[in-house]
Amino acid sequence: QVQLVESGGGLVQAGGSLRLACAASGRTFSRYNMAWFRQAPGKEREFVASISWTAWTYYADSVKGRFTISRDNAKNTLYLQMNSLKPDDTAVYYCTGTERSSGNWMVLSTYDYWGQGTQVTVSS
Repeated sequence: QVQLVESGGGLVQAGGSLRLACAASGRTFSRYNMAWFRQAPGKEREFVASISWTAWTYYADSVKGRFTISRDNAKNTLYLQMNSLKPDDTAVYYCTGTERSSGNWMVLSTYDYWGQGTQVTVSS
């Protein structure tokens, strides 16, 4: 069983930055395909960014050019650097992962393990 624990959320003004981290334990993190999703109040959980075990990355159009996903396999940690934050980025951010080698990385059902989430609030 894999445990994922997010950290780094908080309150920030529009235009500011935050760096989220997701610590993984229990299995071979380096072989996992990982992603970040987010869920705003009253909305469905949506894809933010993904990174394969080979470090190939993919981003939602809404965050492209502002967010960067990365991983440190030596530390079993996934990151999301968020710059130029907007009030629309306000949401609970979830870390997720899977051992599957293929799938639609933008779809929730592709992933097997989820963290509890961390709140990001961007004030205007």
